[in-house]
Amino acid sequence: MASPLATVSRGPGDLQRIGEFAAADGAIEIVVGLPTTLAGREGPAAEDARSFATALAIRLAPVPVRLVDERFTTVIAHDALRQGGKNSRDRRSVVDKSAAALLLQGALDTERATGRPAGEIVRLRSGGRG
Repeated sequence: MASPLATVSRGPGDLQRIGEFAAADGAIEIVVGLPTTLAGREGPAAEDARSFATALAIRLAPVPVRLVDERFTTVIAHDALRQGGKNSRDRRSVVDKSAAALLLQGALDTERATGRPAGEIVRLRSGGRG
């Protein structure tokens, strides 16, 4: 079962912090959520996630970075926390961690069920994996 480790806020030092977590825990792959619309289309948020995942892949090479559809993870996390008795104020502080755990668990479950990893690997054009 996937469990939240930490939430890293986007901004200066975020790639370094994630790299530190990955190194300390011996990560074999990094999963980044890809926000899409309900229809599966990508907008500005998905473009931002792709850029972030590429920068992370460059930083962490040769550790692979994978983009996985994150639709509904935040909604499901809010619902699970609400059912667990957390009020909306309490949920705010942990919903990102819970959504990340749901994303990772979903990716692991997909791979177990299909024998193929969920989502798509971030490919680097030059100077890294690819």
